[in-house]
Amino acid sequence: MGIFLKILKIIVIVSVVFFGVTFTVYFFNLDMKLTAAIEPWLLKQYDKVDRDQHL
Repeated sequence: MGIFLKILKIIVIVSVVFFGVTFTVYFFNLDMKLTAAIEPWLLKQYDKVDRDQHL
């Protein structure tokens, strides 16, 4: 029974931490801020790609 409670406690702690992190990302819109920060690098990489322009 002791191992079960220890495992359950770890699962609850991990779940609460995960929720806290994801809520913080959502609340401050950090995913879109990160995307905006790396957009110039992504565009530079995308512009280098050779394209087949034959129709």
